[in-house]
Amino acid sequence: MKRLALLLLLGTAPAAEAETVHFTTENYPPYNFRENGEYRGLGYEQVVALMKETGVDYTIEMMPWARAIALAESEPLYCVFTTAHIAERNSRFKWVEPLAIDRNVMVSRADAGIKAVTIAEAREYVVGTQRNDYTQQLLERNGFPKIDLATDLDLTLKKLLSGRIDMMPISERYYLQLREEGHPIEKRFVLTEQKFSIACNLNFPEDIIRKMQTGLDKLIADGTQNALLTKYGMQVLN
Repeated sequence: MKRLALLLLLGTAPAAEAETVHFTTENYPPYNFRENGEYRGLGYEQVVALMKETGVDYTIEMMPWARAIALAESEPLYCVFTTAHIAERNSRFKWVEPLAIDRNVMVSRADAGIKAVTIAEAREYVVGTQRNDYTQQLLERNGFPKIDLATDLDLTLKKLLSGRIDMMPISERYYLQLREEGHPIEKRFVLTEQKFSIACNLNFPEDIIRKMQTGLDKLIADGTQNALLTKYGMQVLN
């Protein structure tokens, strides 16, 4: 009898595991970040709220972006946020959106003397970004010949401030936050506008995707998303 009970328990373990959704994300304020050992951010809070609506078990883990997006692309029950929904990624994931709409701007150190205000002029400089981020694909698509790749956004910013690279593309909202914190950087021009989303594996269960989208739609309809935008200083951009 004990052996039968053990076999029955083991037999149910895979089904229980199959009900757990695994979210990966990166440190990218104000969308996702750690503060006093806890996760916070516009993307993070929306994921927590919409998953409460679904009733599905989940985990969230912060890690370098290249690993975060690779897991979502290779593992059936994985999703990654806050992910820019760009053309190159469209067919690689199933999408739940939008968590936010934002622009991406090209910035330089304020005292660098860089006058580039177009993509063509910016191609003359060394531009840095993080490996496997959507900005890498944007730079490659626009013919930037000198791209410096780092493991994460913080390292790219350190390279910019130390003069190891000339420019970098970042979220306009993050740029505004960095300026408020006193970082000596200047916006040169708007590179692109994009929708930020949750990107799930192509084999991710359709019924859970529908529940997640319904949960997000509710956050948008009842004003929760707008309240979070305000909370994180992310009012509509002019």
